[in-house]
Amino acid sequence: MQLCLALDLDSKRACLDLLESLKGFKLLVKVGLRAFVREGPSFIKEIQNMGFKIFLDLKLHDIPNTMASAVLECAHLGVELLTLHASSGAPALLAVMEQVQGLKQRPKILGVTLLTSLDEAQCQSLYNAPLEQHALHLAKLCYESGLDGVVCSVFESLVIKEATNPKFLTLTPGIRPNLQEVQDQKRVGSLQDAKTAKADFIVIGRPIYQAKDPKETTAQILESLEHANL
Repeated sequence: MQLCLALDLDSKRACLDLLESLKGFKLLVKVGLRAFVREGPSFIKEIQNMGFKIFLDLKLHDIPNTMASAVLECAHLGVELLTLHASSGAPALLAVMEQVQGLKQRPKILGVTLLTSLDEAQCQSLYNAPLEQHALHLAKLCYESGLDGVVCSVFESLVIKEATNPKFLTLTPGIRPNLQEVQDQKRVGSLQDAKTAKADFIVIGRPIYQAKDPKETTAQILESLEHANL
């Protein structure tokens, strides 16, 4: 498992100060929609210059041509991971993968199945389908379209790997080292849950940047992951 730090702080200065304190740690930095809109592409380069690789979490969702073009622009930023919505459909997913295949270096493309802010009742209301069943349906669509993996909760990760391929990547947001306050997340899990689910990447934000000592907290998490990967 690899740690992704969600960089969701209120200002650029706060984000860079946090990263300055975490230099040398092996982690991906997740830049989401809020930070990307506020700071722009140059922010990506600043973080890369500090020695960190980028998980650009924009959750792109549009018509096939627009998505493919947007993904190409994101790829030119040199990011490691990039997300788009699986529900954009097979034509869009295939167009994206065709667009990036010829690149010398490309990001790994992950399809978002169901947001971890959704629970069973909300999934039924939105999609008229059971949550796990619909997440699996979207994951299979991503796999068949040639994506590198999916974003899902820890509760769907294992069944997705079993239904596709053990090497099909799963990235699980909403990880709480000690199942602390969940806030806007519904389907959250612990580090042990992520290990059991065979997640390849985990996303942790508030438990790190709201900690009294973010550096020490990050060190403890990375140590736990090292043991989990043995």
